[in-house]
Amino acid sequence: MSEPELDVVGIGFGPSNLAMAIAVSEHNSGRGPDARVRTRFLERQAGFGWHRGMLLDDATMQVSFLKDLVTLRNPTSEFTFLRYLHSQDRLIDFINHKNLFPLRVEFHDYFAWAAAQVDDQVTYDAEVLSVTPVASPGGDVVAVDVLSRHGGQLSTHRARNLVIGTGLRPRLPEGVTASDRIWHTSDLLHNLPKLRGTEPRRIVVVGAGQSAAEAVATLHREFPTAEICAVFSRYGYSPADDSSFANRIFDPAAVDDFYVAPEDVKRQLMGYHANTNYSVVDMDLIDDLYRRAYQEKVLGKQRLRMLNVSRLTEVADGPDQVVASVRSLVTGETQRLAADVVVCATGYHQADPYAILGELADLCHRDELGRPRVERDYRAATDPRLRVGIYLQGGTEHTHGITSALLSNTAIRVGEILDSVVTRRSAPALVSV
Repeated sequence: MSEPELDVVGIGFGPSNLAMAIAVSEHNSGRGPDARVRTRFLERQAGFGWHRGMLLDDATMQVSFLKDLVTLRNPTSEFTFLRYLHSQDRLIDFINHKNLFPLRVEFHDYFAWAAAQVDDQVTYDAEVLSVTPVASPGGDVVAVDVLSRHGGQLSTHRARNLVIGTGLRPRLPEGVTASDRIWHTSDLLHNLPKLRGTEPRRIVVVGAGQSAAEAVATLHREFPTAEICAVFSRYGYSPADDSSFANRIFDPAAVDDFYVAPEDVKRQLMGYHANTNYSVVDMDLIDDLYRRAYQEKVLGKQRLRMLNVSRLTEVADGPDQVVASVRSLVTGETQRLAADVVVCATGYHQADPYAILGELADLCHRDELGRPRVERDYRAATDPRLRVGIYLQGGTEHTHGITSALLSNTAIRVGEILDSVVTRRSAPALVSV
């Protein structure tokens, strides 16, 4: 068994658990061995990566750089985005840029820079195979053994707490399966080389959000002879509400308000403020796409087509082309578009955070809709026999609000989780094997 009696095993190492590792590193700095928090993060990717398939050259973040991995929790941290810029000799240039929203590829590089400084806490290319309970003589589960495979070797890590940060899974339309000609936007950059040099005639993009609009803009620019068909059920792209008052829904205090609110108020808040994040597009990008469409109309060379108030109903994949059936929601008429590729910008879904827990999942409480019951400190509500902390980084939108899977509150969230772990560390010693 490697590294027995860890305080935390983290499953997944995206931005949330990266921020957690940083918080642990800062907590441990200057503390004696007994006061340090012992961790091991397990990540199935071979190295740090965050939405690599959408790191478009001109795509910018939709969140301020000040909402980085640490600043809201510890503005004096050595892991801030500004500290990263200084290390890259770009701080003055960034200030002169007068922009709160860095390039997405730049923020990814910041993440990778930070991850490299805490890589002693993480094992990459590690697939978690199982989580097994460790019981005390009285029958309570006081620890878990996490079995993982790395480089063909099996390792077991025993821990008092799990922090699950396995992220989101790409969602495709019902009945649609990814293939060489049917893509999800999460793989856009990985798949683009397949089209280069082939002079595609038509590409269909399905979706109305930021990723859809970015895919349309990129494909329209990348393939100057191809017809790009944007399919969405709205009349036009809707702008993201990033106004000052609306942005308060992302404040740390809003999590407290949301958590204690009645269920009907929770639903109202999500409905009122969904347009801050879901199926919305930055206004600059909307204006750019409209400009392109209008210019083509003036020149009589329209190849950017907006199939609005329409819905994809079927996709027939074939060896030489894919046929997308698109139904007008106004007339009910269906047109079939033969295309080289259909790109689905149809969002993501949260994987069941308890799926990896095996029999322990039965001790984790769910609400009447089957969603995890979660305490304010992001610790799953469980049967009293389960004394291991199961902390969720994601999948808590129904309890903690819209920031559950977003960067906006990550720094604060990991601080709260770490405080909870440290406060509860007075549990009895682990069972030896």
